[in-house]
Amino acid sequence: MYASLRCQGAGRFRSATFLVKENSMLKRELVDSVSQQLGDYYKQDIALAVDLILEEMASALIAGRRVEIRNFGSFSVRTRRPRTTKNPKTGNMMHIPARKTLHFTMGKSLKEVLIQQDKD
Repeated sequence: MYASLRCQGAGRFRSATFLVKENSMLKRELVDSVSQQLGDYYKQDIALAVDLILEEMASALIAGRRVEIRNFGSFSVRTRRPRTTKNPKTGNMMHIPARKTLHFTMGKSLKEVLIQQDKD
């Protein structure tokens, strides 16, 4: 099931409508969940901590380093090789240059939990 979400950003995406899965978790929901577990901290402090963690992860990935979070998984940057493909609409051949993508590898304990959940 999908829910419609209005984008509040600037520029050409201002009036765009994006579809978000209802079972996805937004950053503010993560902050709310953590603040419920750690009742002694302000939500704005938890949000700042989440932002700092995400910024550090992003800067490490931009620098070409691998980010590993034990019992969760690891993030790394991979380079997709260039390729030539055919545009199905026009039939023209297109050259797609090499590009970098983010790759996530699930940790063993998370994988085991998900596999067990599938069996139940």
